[in-house]
Amino acid sequence: MGLLTSSIARKVAMALSGLFLVVFLGQHFVINLTSVIAPNTFNSFSHFMGTNALVQLLLQPILIFGVVFHFIMGFVLELKNRSARSVRYVAYKGGASASWASRNMIISGAVILAFLGLHFYDFWIPEMIHKYVESHPEDPTRYYAETVHKFENPVRVGLYVLSFVLLAVHLWHGFSSSFQSVGFNNKYSKALQGFTKVYAVGIPLGFIIIALYHHLNPIAH
Repeated sequence: MGLLTSSIARKVAMALSGLFLVVFLGQHFVINLTSVIAPNTFNSFSHFMGTNALVQLLLQPILIFGVVFHFIMGFVLELKNRSARSVRYVAYKGGASASWASRNMIISGAVILAFLGLHFYDFWIPEMIHKYVESHPEDPTRYYAETVHKFENPVRVGLYVLSFVLLAVHLWHGFSSSFQSVGFNNKYSKALQGFTKVYAVGIPLGFIIIALYHHLNPIAH
């Protein structure tokens, strides 16, 4: 049996890549939170992440691969599942057997992927141009002002909020399901499921609060 050709192998690969992205999401949230409570610390974190060779040349490509891999596997699994449904029901009561979140993972995932494209356009591409195309001298204090400036546009903030609402929906089902897919089933499962629900709501809500805070508290020019 070839690699990732079985349904179980695909689900495990999907789960592991998802768990990897959840860890990154938490780390990203901690750094962004410092932009609200300690701007100088945010500048320090951002400067380190933007200039450290290990982060830039190893971790960043791994992260990008993880994002692409996770969403490709999601679409593959969805297509496989749909093609396997040879029997269609005349009256389908989806809510009776599965939550809206679990039945629409492909929709929330697609919107999140679109948001990541916007995030790359807003932050990653300008950063690459700033450092490698325009060759500006390093300024370890520029990150906070640049970040706050991005949240001045109400349309961008609205898209940001919507994306994180859908991320919460995606995590609500996906985070707990990841542990089931890798076979985690013991006396700690119930407590872990509770943690995943708190995480699924708390982290996206935290990102939303950060965005609204910066939108309502712009830097005076």
